[in-house]
Amino acid sequence: MTDLDRLVLGLQQRIKQLEDDVVMLEKAKSNLYAAVSLRIIELEFAEIQDLLNKLNRTTSDYHHQGVQAAAQLDDMKGAMVELEKFDKMQVIKKYRENQMKKTLEQCKDELKASSPPPTASPGRCGLGQMVNVAGPRTSSITPYSTSYAYGAWGRDMKPAPGEENKYWLVVLTSSNVYGYYVRQYSTLSTLLLGLGPKDTYISNSNPTTNTIQGPNMVMYSNALYYNCYNTYSVCRFNMTTRSVSTVALPSDTGYNNKFPFGHLATSYSYTDMDFATDESGVYVIYGTTSNFGNVVISKIETSNPPVLGQTWKTSLYKITATNTFMVCGVLYATRYLDKETEQIFYSYDTKTNKERYDLKIKFKKMQTNIEFLNYDPRDHLLYVYSDAYILTYELIFQ
Repeated sequence: MTDLDRLVLGLQQRIKQLEDDVVMLEKAKSNLYAAVSLRIIELEFAEIQDLLNKLNRTTSDYHHQGVQAAAQLDDMKGAMVELEKFDKMQVIKKYRENQMKKTLEQCKDELKASSPPPTASPGRCGLGQMVNVAGPRTSSITPYSTSYAYGAWGRDMKPAPGEENKYWLVVLTSSNVYGYYVRQYSTLSTLLLGLGPKDTYISNSNPTTNTIQGPNMVMYSNALYYNCYNTYSVCRFNMTTRSVSTVALPSDTGYNNKFPFGHLATSYSYTDMDFATDESGVYVIYGTTSNFGNVVISKIETSNPPVLGQTWKTSLYKITATNTFMVCGVLYATRYLDKETEQIFYSYDTKTNKERYDLKIKFKKMQTNIEFLNYDPRDHLLYVYSDAYILTYELIFQ
């Protein structure tokens, strides 16, 4: 798929160049210049035809490999059926029966243990209960390879017209704590392949005033929201004007690793403030000493400068969770089960103020730690940054 993506992107670029050359030819007044332009266009046509031939050969080769693999698999199945005739002691049959019983028992245990999550009011979103997390749907190492374990990525939740397919990526390039620029890509394919990035700098170095601190941030209406360097304030960075405006959280808000996310084996550095988006806008999730280190949720009014809106206090002790996200006004929290499994275990409904600690929605991890997690209401995907890997998971609703 990566080979095909590169070929298709190459074709797109060459066709764009061909279009520019044709425009130049149409404007040309000199016969000599027109002849030269025509020759250039002929060469472009030839190169594009070569790319198309290569693309056709590549897809044909993959199809041939697929047919061969299917035939080999059929042969293997036939051989296994024949081999099973020699299993006089019925070892394979008993093994299958035991596996089936074990799987059935696990399903029964999960059904008994797991209560359904809160139902979101249809008047708010119309999604119904969140019942599962599927995936990962996308899984790739970042264009920076494994250099930076902490970062964030996703899409603008309220994009300008024509910007709907853009993706952004921020890596914390200084001590896994600070970042000072945002990298944008025109499509998901260009991000996965690391092609044609556009960098927008917030500051000239790390760390300094307005530097991004911690891996939790979101993009909304062409502005990046994040924890300002060394303060208990929210920064709003306008991607077009490169201007920064701020709003302070309560003075007893934890920052600089006072109330970070984490689990028994480790804490996630500088994750005191988490930013989340849902169908209604942007939120900041944090802990305060007056709320005993428990999670506080504040809606951010996305004006310039930003303003804190309605606030809710919960009983969830922040450092016992590994991450949070919002869906339809409901806060969900995750926790670390083991190196391969994460679990959504908690919810707080901002409409009814009801809390639950009995959710047991598990999902598989590709890496040990999840440093960033956020929900995109446009596609119902969770965007995850996990030890230098970027992933998406699909939320399943009733």
